[in-house]
Amino acid sequence: MCECLVMAKIAGPMCNMHCGYCYYLGKKNLFDDENTQMSEEILSKFIAQRIEASSGKNVHFEWHGGEPTLLGLDYFRKIIELQNSFIPPGRTFTNGLQTNGILIDSKWADFLSREKFSVGLSLDGPCEFHDIYRKTSDGLPTHSAVERTFRLLTQHNIFCNVLCVIHSGNVGEPDKVYGYFRDLGVQFLQFLPLVHIHNGNVSPMTASSERFGSFLCRIFDRWIREGVGVMVIQQFDEALRPVYGIDHALCINRDRCGDVAVIEHDGSIYMCDHFVDQEHKLGSIVHQKLGNILSDDARIRFGSSKHDLLPEKCRSCNVLAFCNGGCPKDRILSTQNGESGLNYFCDAYKSFYVHSKPGFEKLAAHIKSGKKLRSFS
Repeated sequence: MCECLVMAKIAGPMCNMHCGYCYYLGKKNLFDDENTQMSEEILSKFIAQRIEASSGKNVHFEWHGGEPTLLGLDYFRKIIELQNSFIPPGRTFTNGLQTNGILIDSKWADFLSREKFSVGLSLDGPCEFHDIYRKTSDGLPTHSAVERTFRLLTQHNIFCNVLCVIHSGNVGEPDKVYGYFRDLGVQFLQFLPLVHIHNGNVSPMTASSERFGSFLCRIFDRWIREGVGVMVIQQFDEALRPVYGIDHALCINRDRCGDVAVIEHDGSIYMCDHFVDQEHKLGSIVHQKLGNILSDDARIRFGSSKHDLLPEKCRSCNVLAFCNGGCPKDRILSTQNGESGLNYFCDAYKSFYVHSKPGFEKLAAHIKSGKKLRSFS
């Protein structure tokens, strides 16, 4: 049995938006068929084999895209029907949906609430930052629709994790970004720093490492004063873990990765969301069992390479335990000694971890004393 999470790309790269920095639209070239909806036959196989391959009492499903809501509510009702038919007595299942939010209406919200979905919603801050790159396929802005969806999900008491891409357009305004999410009432927030490659070079959409480091430090200074116990920011939650003495939860921060695989609409399995290509294809549930595919030695080697290929600069770094070199997709630089595998945001992370460590040490001591988070200042 393998406890690897599997992100299901049930709509493939199909999307109703055309974000300037999207890394997934180009995946259409991998598939011969323009129809990228996962068939009911493959969907049924996946759900049954996902349950079979998981040893935990609860089996979690993550539905991603592209934009999965394009498949419609009836498709998701079929997902629930299949899950209920395959789950054995004494076990449960949960679902997560990653969406741009454009199609979510009251019917969707009623369904997501009733079936207890968690939702990841992409929102890059206030409209002047969000609408720079997150436009529809017709080039129209989307901020107002996404903000409306956030409020709708909140009204339906749906757990909502907001994902904010940090790019060159918003990285210089940490106070505006933080203040916007605070005033909107966001409780769970995740910053995703963009590394966009175009013609072999980092594009102007990408924030510089120095500016991203300053962004994190400024938001941390505000959060540690006013946001602890009010807003959970994923980067800060992960940074607290080594100080508190517990393992990282996020693959980006762990010393080894490879435990978040992807199933595409055609049943093919890939090692990671950021490595959906022929080189990193593990197999297909059309011909193989999911559990056998996920147990393949190639996936284990892929995950271990994150640690094994660390440059010496990382190995000797005094904050290595906080990031462990970061996500392999961003390890595109070389050190002064010519070693490859240095993270594009290495300087940003180091400046942030050095800056924030004293605050996290105080917070860890506060938590261990048994005091409530909201009493921390």
